[in-house]
Amino acid sequence: ETAQLEILSRGENLVFCRTQPMDKQKLIRMLQFQNEVPAMTGDGVNDAPALQQAAIGVAMGITGTEVSKEASDMILADDNFATIVAAVEEGRCIYNNMQAFICFLISCNLGEIATVFFSTLIGLPDPLTPLQLLWVNLVTDGPPATALGFNPPDPMAMSKPPRNRSSPIMSKWLLTRFMLTGLYVGAATIGITVWWYLDNGVMPGQLRRWGSCADFYPPPLVGSFCPSGLDLVAEPELFDVMNPCSIFGGRAKMKVQTLALSTLVCMEMLKALSAVSVDSSILITPPWKNPALIIGCAVPFLLHLAVLKIPSMGTIFGLVPLTGKDWYRIAVCAIPVVLVEEILKATGRYLDYTSRIDNNENNHNNNNKNTAVGGVTSEEKEEEGPSSSTE
Repeated sequence: ETAQLEILSRGENLVFCRTQPMDKQKLIRMLQFQNEVPAMTGDGVNDAPALQQAAIGVAMGITGTEVSKEASDMILADDNFATIVAAVEEGRCIYNNMQAFICFLISCNLGEIATVFFSTLIGLPDPLTPLQLLWVNLVTDGPPATALGFNPPDPMAMSKPPRNRSSPIMSKWLLTRFMLTGLYVGAATIGITVWWYLDNGVMPGQLRRWGSCADFYPPPLVGSFCPSGLDLVAEPELFDVMNPCSIFGGRAKMKVQTLALSTLVCMEMLKALSAVSVDSSILITPPWKNPALIIGCAVPFLLHLAVLKIPSMGTIFGLVPLTGKDWYRIAVCAIPVVLVEEILKATGRYLDYTSRIDNNENNHNNNNKNTAVGGVTSEEKEEEGPSSSTE
């Protein structure tokens, strides 16, 4: 039996003839002993014990007996073994789509958490209100995440080795990857807030002490708030020139929060479009491969535009219309999230490639160490193996 185990461990294609039901069960036990995942196909009553013992028992739907069908995990309705390959591809597609769904929501939520946490830590004005965060979570996150469940199969799915049964759906690398993406989302959302204030003459030190504006700006010393002079203020209509502290409230605050919310929404839409494949580049698997995703991103974005354009809705959500310059700022902050995703995807593919090479080298070294077992050479075992395995 030791020699038989060594032959099975080589990973070669072997054919066993004249096997009895107990021989099939023995082969399955030996493969399970080597931490393999054995699959068994059968159609007769005598195949039932092995079908039930295997990790995956596959019975024939047309010629198979009722006993074999009851003992199996999967039934081939057309008795075509090629269907097994299609089933494996579909299973890997479902698993990848689950990963895309979970990872998209995690990275988006991490971005929202990072935005609120770091803006509070730095001492900046609130970039988003609770109602705006609720809008993002319910309207602009849900449809794209649901549409990711309709992603097509990854073109490289069948070229990858089987996944370990004990591996989590969220690996350490994926968690690290989406934490980095979430940090960028938070940094970009905070960045556009700071950008607007700097354009309007607020210095970084003043921005961090916005809550005590009256302490460093005692009215009516007009101009002391903006060292560069109030004539350089880009949008004076948003606040009272005679009271520069009003830039931290009223319509000015609504303008900043509109920029932050719009940037966050755009980044999440772009993030969803780049998540058609967890690993493949957006150039290989473009977003239009999944029409449902295009609709799932277009509808929330149009709803967001409607909220910005309809005055009554803008009043409810605390938002104001945006200018062309505002959308330029949003594009500068939001579009790089696609580049961040592509860099992280490429890094993941490289790590996966190096991991496969290391595993192949380890398996090769282990096989070399077992060239002789029980005093029998590998050449002799190649001659004795088939007879000892089938007896």
